[in-house]
Amino acid sequence: MLVILLGAVFMALLDSTIVNVATPTIHTDLQATGPALQWIVSGYTIAYAALLVTGARLGARNGFRAVFLFGLVTFTAASLACGLAPGTGVLIGARVVQGVGSAMMMPQVYSLIQLRFEGPARARALSLYAAVIGLGVVAGQVAGGLLVSADVFGTGWRPVFLVNVPVGVLLAVAGLRVLPPGKPQVAKGLDVPGVITLTAALLLLVVPLVLGHDQHWPAWAQACLAASPPMLAVFVLVERAVARRGGAPLVPGAVLKAPGLALAATTMFFAMAGYAGFLFAFSQHLQTGLGESATRTGLTFAPLAIGVATGSLTWQKLPAHWHRPMIAAACAVAAAGYLGIGLAMRSGGHGGIALPVLQLVCGLGMGYLTSPLLNVALAHVTPADAADASGIMTTSAQVAQVLGIATYGSVYVSGADRHMTHASAHAIHETTLLVAGGLLASALTALLLAHTAHRRLRPRRTGL
Repeated sequence: MLVILLGAVFMALLDSTIVNVATPTIHTDLQATGPALQWIVSGYTIAYAALLVTGARLGARNGFRAVFLFGLVTFTAASLACGLAPGTGVLIGARVVQGVGSAMMMPQVYSLIQLRFEGPARARALSLYAAVIGLGVVAGQVAGGLLVSADVFGTGWRPVFLVNVPVGVLLAVAGLRVLPPGKPQVAKGLDVPGVITLTAALLLLVVPLVLGHDQHWPAWAQACLAASPPMLAVFVLVERAVARRGGAPLVPGAVLKAPGLALAATTMFFAMAGYAGFLFAFSQHLQTGLGESATRTGLTFAPLAIGVATGSLTWQKLPAHWHRPMIAAACAVAAAGYLGIGLAMRSGGHGGIALPVLQLVCGLGMGYLTSPLLNVALAHVTPADAADASGIMTTSAQVAQVLGIATYGSVYVSGADRHMTHASAHAIHETTLLVAGGLLASALTALLLAHTAHRRLRPRRTGL
């Protein structure tokens, strides 16, 4: 059962980044524009982020097994559509459907592990779950490069998506036999108005960021950017109205008030925005700017994967009192790694031995950041609110990836257009400077998080 669940997690997370390395080939084959490439990457994440909490609630209402299998089948069918897409429009649409399937599938994994495993077995299962999450995102870069370069039967980039089809079918058949049927639980209601207004606010922000530069910032793009904050305010008002009616808002205000949760979500946001933006931009630089093959580009990210896996699997072995301050330190380490990569690539070279070392530094920073951050965020949340709190953290990470690709990707594209010489090198240098700045902002919020926890844990003086 654990192999089935974690196999699905790995496949879904792999697909969030595997397409990064394939984008130059997609650009050539489908004549895709820069904004279209960003949508091919971001369309998946937007749907996933907007529907994640809804997927968790549907699982509780209709049975975790049923919703998991529905999401898995949807994801697999959409992967087939991606692999057979004749143009960018179909590909973007299929990527959105992939995100819907992933949002239905992923929340059920954590619930099934909590339901079916106990004691040491549960601890081991959750450790493996965390390791798969850390590895899946970066492994997509490596796997994407190998699959594109293999050019199976002359299909170019298409195996990046088609590889999911036999794996998804196998997991679905095995899941029907192995996963426990279970029964629907008493669950919180669905917040349809919240989903609609949150998605609208995201689209009003992301669409002009992705398309604005390519179209020289037309009036509609400026209007959308201006309308995004008011729509976010509408979302907040809708959530308060749902709570007043006794419903279950998508982002419960009471859960957000849990000590440290808002700071943890903010830390996660800045860190994951930079991470996703860097992966997208650096993949473009390696292939388009330096002319690297897809295989070499994918393998370039191997040290990053090793660092993330090492951090994710070893942070619990450190003393418990190190965990909170370690998050801020990890943010600073990752920032230093990104800054170093930008400086190493600034001259237009390949970075030499410094590049894998700096990639490893970035990976260690991200590994020692994300896993303990989730643990710290949920430390003061009641068991009844744990699912919603976990959903808030995951949604924050997914929204951050969407905005990271849109903003940092746009910085890279516009920088490459602006310079005549060493275009890509200058652009990646500018992008990594901004990414490093975002990680330093993440370090500041992590310091506030550690300080808040220290005040709560400090014993009070008494007259005794």
